[in-house]
Amino acid sequence: MKEISIVSTFSVYNSIQELPNDVQDLMAKAVNIRKKAYAPYSKFRVGVAIFLDNGEIVLGSNQENAAYPSGLCAERVAIFHAGAIYPEAKIIKMAITAASDTNKTMAPIPPCGSCRQSIAEYEIKQDTPIEIYFMGESGEIHKSASLKNLLPLMFDKKFL
Repeated sequence: MKEISIVSTFSVYNSIQELPNDVQDLMAKAVNIRKKAYAPYSKFRVGVAIFLDNGEIVLGSNQENAAYPSGLCAERVAIFHAGAIYPEAKIIKMAITAASDTNKTMAPIPPCGSCRQSIAEYEIKQDTPIEIYFMGESGEIHKSASLKNLLPLMFDKKFL
């Protein structure tokens, strides 16, 4: 038997003001779209802004449904929209923010497992890392240089 060690590395920004200007703008768009999330059941709102290599910015917010599995996370709303409208564009970076209507969310909140897998599909397809910035309602922002950093043992088409 042998052991392997997997290390993930993140950059930590203390506030939005510390982010590069373009990412500040992207995060502001994510915050604005987060406020429009349809989250009557969880009361947990998520907003995403994706910057594409063609200069376009695509937004998404979570969309819930009384039949819970039928809802969709903000990250997948945005990434699938980007893939449908701009199928040849590469995703350069994405900003994610989450806030609860009932509790303060001060810690950075990363994408869930399903969203990580969906983002992985695009990172692998485009063969370019996707920078991912994520935060709660306020406070620190974490930056991952790629999705592979968040999901180091990715499942992809090579296993099929």
